[in-house]
Amino acid sequence: MKPIRLPEPPISSFGGGVPDIFESGFSGAIRRAVVIGNGFPGSENQSLGLVRALGLSDNHILYRVTRPRGGINEWLHWLPVSFHKKDGPLLVVASGRDTISIASSIKRLASQNVFVVQIQHPRSNLNRFDLVITPHHDYYPLTPHAQEQVPRFLRKWITPHEPPDRHVVLTVGALHQIDSAALRSAASAWHDEFAPLPKPLLVVNIGGPTRHCRYGADLAKQLTTYLFSVLESCGSVRISFSDTTPEKVSNIVAKELGNNPKVYIWDGEEPNPQMGHLAWADAFVVTADSISLISEACSTGKPVYVMGAERCRWKLSEFHKSLSERGVVRPFTGSEDISESWSYPPLNDTAQAARRVHEALAERGWRLRP
Repeated sequence: MKPIRLPEPPISSFGGGVPDIFESGFSGAIRRAVVIGNGFPGSENQSLGLVRALGLSDNHILYRVTRPRGGINEWLHWLPVSFHKKDGPLLVVASGRDTISIASSIKRLASQNVFVVQIQHPRSNLNRFDLVITPHHDYYPLTPHAQEQVPRFLRKWITPHEPPDRHVVLTVGALHQIDSAALRSAASAWHDEFAPLPKPLLVVNIGGPTRHCRYGADLAKQLTTYLFSVLESCGSVRISFSDTTPEKVSNIVAKELGNNPKVYIWDGEEPNPQMGHLAWADAFVVTADSISLISEACSTGKPVYVMGAERCRWKLSEFHKSLSERGVVRPFTGSEDISESWSYPPLNDTAQAARRVHEALAERGWRLRP
């Protein structure tokens, strides 16, 4: 993991030319990728998932943005010269707001030699990138229902301003690294821990409140009440908290359920059992705040129950509405029989986004060669 440390600008400038790290002949075959991360797992996982779906998981370098401390910075100083000179055109995949300036600068300075994919909507000037991959609900502000919620004098500040064009790839949820191969591998890796557990196995993923989905101790109490109600139909329950889970929420859940013989609460120590959970669970309960956790669970085709969607607003509310209309999720009410399974076509956003990248590269006369 190599942090991007942007230096203060040198006295000289690029003079409008292309930096020499991009000056090389190439055959049009992309063999490696650069992932620009921002240190947030929810964002970086999307970039890494796309790179994996494109077959470059063993041929990429991850750099992380550290926010510059003033001044105009020499954006590309951190990219190794030899990397570009050997490997021809470069695929650059970035995700998150902090990566926008760097990714767009790479595109501006070396547009003939790179293909830049920005994941998550960059708010404006989408032509700074070759492809933008973003959830459909990011365009919720353009809907009549959303416009009614915003005072007219504020509407010009709400993005996006225009509907998606041909180089915008719309997804249902977040990109990730979960596919059938990853699940098979995880099932094998976690076999000894999960195979002996009584079935059905219910996995509960608890995130944390956000500005578009607020909750606290009240939701934790409601969740534990509902979980007690479905325990009879469960063989085992495994509960995981995220880094954003408030202590008051985790304490309530641990106090109410921690001593139940059917329940295991992950203590946060490595290894993270998330992949094992996705592979071995028979059903999921996920709090409504986490698009990433919900998207991963919905990629399995197994029952996914969402807790607290009624507390969400704005774009996050639109996300849950979309999933519900597709029959991918159901609200968690405490009246469920976990032994009764149901299914749906798994969300396949990452693979579909990868296909669009292949198509866009082909239009340029390029191809991926892992």
